[in-house]
Amino acid sequence: MNKKLLKFEIDLDFVLIAVTSAQKDYRICYLINKYLNFNFVRVDDLEVNIYHNSAEPVAFSMYEYFWEASETAFYFIANRGMDGLLIPEMREADYFLMIKNYIDDDDLNDIVNGLNRIPEIVAAIKIDPKKIKSRENLLF
Repeated sequence: MNKKLLKFEIDLDFVLIAVTSAQKDYRICYLINKYLNFNFVRVDDLEVNIYHNSAEPVAFSMYEYFWEASETAFYFIANRGMDGLLIPEMREADYFLMIKNYIDDDDLNDIVNGLNRIPEIVAAIKIDPKKIKSRENLLF
């Protein structure tokens, strides 16, 4: 009997920036709003079933900001929930800044540089989502 193998690749149409900071999520969003002229607003938590054998999803705090002109959405998501990590292989990252839709390379570099200039942020680096093993946790 012939076997057919179906392969598909997840479309990762976003840019990801890992942010390391000891500050609380609301404090970091306040500082990003202040330094980068964003307007992050708290939205419903991102609920992800990180333990595939468990029925209970784990909640991760999430903030949202939208650029009307380019229809670019920004999401600031905590990597640490009450019961685990959103991206377990990136333990050193406390938060992720996800940018959906198009963003110019110059704007992206300005954002990363701006984040690194905030004194309370230890580091902010661009991450390739294709290299993250548990990248499906970021699809919503």
